[in-house]
Amino acid sequence: MDTLERRLTERQQRILRHIWDFGQDRGYPPSIREIGEAVGISSTSVVNYNLEKLEREGLIERDRRQSRGLRLSEEGAAFFEIAGDSIMSIPVLGVIAAGEPIPVPSTDFSVMGSEDTVELAAGILGSADELYALKVKGDSMIDALVNDGDVVIMKHTARVENGEMAAVWLKDQEETTLKRFYHEGSRVRLQPANPTMGPIYVDDPSQVEVQGRVVMVIRQLQ
Repeated sequence: MDTLERRLTERQQRILRHIWDFGQDRGYPPSIREIGEAVGISSTSVVNYNLEKLEREGLIERDRRQSRGLRLSEEGAAFFEIAGDSIMSIPVLGVIAAGEPIPVPSTDFSVMGSEDTVELAAGILGSADELYALKVKGDSMIDALVNDGDVVIMKHTARVENGEMAAVWLKDQEETTLKRFYHEGSRVRLQPANPTMGPIYVDDPSQVEVQGRVVMVIRQLQ
């Protein structure tokens, strides 16, 4: 069986994963709006577009007469059931600020310790080779469902699309932060997901280094 990474976009993988997790936790499927909030999509039409792709792939089944009329198909559930037999460990490489940027020793995150790993079912996010985890400090991304104490799973990349949540190194300040990234002409905007906080503007894009994109959030239970 193909991995989800080869068949679907990253966003579609996250939607499928959320449908599975939501159903496992609550015993019923999420609504379209809840899916959008979980994966950072504000438009219900965009959520619908991706759900239609998952339906065409035979991974979900939908009853459009109901507000929660979707579920994983047998094939869709099989990805998670098979993956449950195989676990991959992802290293926790440090702390990322979801608030005011915080200083770190260098642009390379250092491993916090051999015992600091996150274990996930293999096959959901593809290979673990390009993945790492960061612990979140601060509440600037609470409207993106990322809270203080959560762990974000990152995929190594130097480029992200506008609006994606990224770990960003501010070279001139020697600080790192977690924000939604926007390249706006000659400047970069780092946007929090908290209405009480303003964006960070960087007039010189060469001073901004993307170090990874958020692909999953692991919530810290209170």
